[in-house]
Amino acid sequence: MAAAVADDTDTPMSSINTTPLVDVMLVLLIIFLIAVPVAIQQINKLKIPIIETIESKDKVENLLLTVASADEAGRIPSNPDYTGSSRQGQCLVYYNNTTMVDSTTLREDAFKRLDDIVTRAGGVDVIMENPELIPEVHIRGDVNAPWSCVAGAIYNVQAAGYPTVGFISNPVEPGI
Repeated sequence: MAAAVADDTDTPMSSINTTPLVDVMLVLLIIFLIAVPVAIQQINKLKIPIIETIESKDKVENLLLTVASADEAGRIPSNPDYTGSSRQGQCLVYYNNTTMVDSTTLREDAFKRLDDIVTRAGGVDVIMENPELIPEVHIRGDVNAPWSCVAGAIYNVQAAGYPTVGFISNPVEPGI
């Protein structure tokens, strides 16, 4: 490595100090070596927990979603021969638990719905003053639906502006 030697001329140094650049690159390399394996883990076994629940006081404005997947033969739940969600099946999201929608439609419909609620409440400032007026999204996910389907639904409703997403679980049966 060459070192600059002081001389009597007043010319500026033209060599670049690369030590900080190398230090930053080594730190980033270490961070990525640690972060990448964590980020690519797949969650294949998703079970809806069975817990003791308290009946919630749902607001009419809450958005209800059901997330499932097609069965192994590609059939959807409305088909009488449907055998249940498959981890390899196509993601199915039901808006307000009734209408099957794709990702784009989910995001657009959820945004329109939230925008209507905010407008009816008197605007963003009014709804932010009273957090009880802010609607939530409640997701009921099939036990065998791939986690990517649930994550996609969460992403789309949060992109539409819903700040709170919760999950609906099965209640504990008495005596268990």
